[in-house]
Amino acid sequence: VQLQASGGGFVQSGGSLRLSCAASGNILRINVMGWYRQAPGKQRELVATISNGGITNYADSVKGRFTISRDNAKNTGYLQMSSLKPEDTAVYFCNFQVTTYSSSGSYRRNFWGQGTLVTVSA
Repeated sequence: VQLQASGGGFVQSGGSLRLSCAASGNILRINVMGWYRQAPGKQRELVATISNGGITNYADSVKGRFTISRDNAKNTGYLQMSSLKPEDTAVYFCNFQVTTYSSSGSYRRNFWGQGTLVTVSA
């Protein structure tokens, strides 16, 4: 399974960006889609998750500003970011918990995307 993240870029404070993460490969089901971020000199932190049933969870720092969503038919997750602040500057990573399969059967595993840089200027 491969995850391809896109949509990062440079934006001014108060602006918006939409991140996408598309999964491909041996996918039976994507159970949880999540977005994490890592700012320079800081640990990677959870931003938001969405379950297969649409239940969402957000970090307090992004509640009311970010919206996570998914398109199961496209195996794609999205993160709509609004009212961006300079402290949102980070590399954003998608992480999917996937039920995948091989010749030996099916199993759950977490996969990471390659990261996409979001820079918010003051």
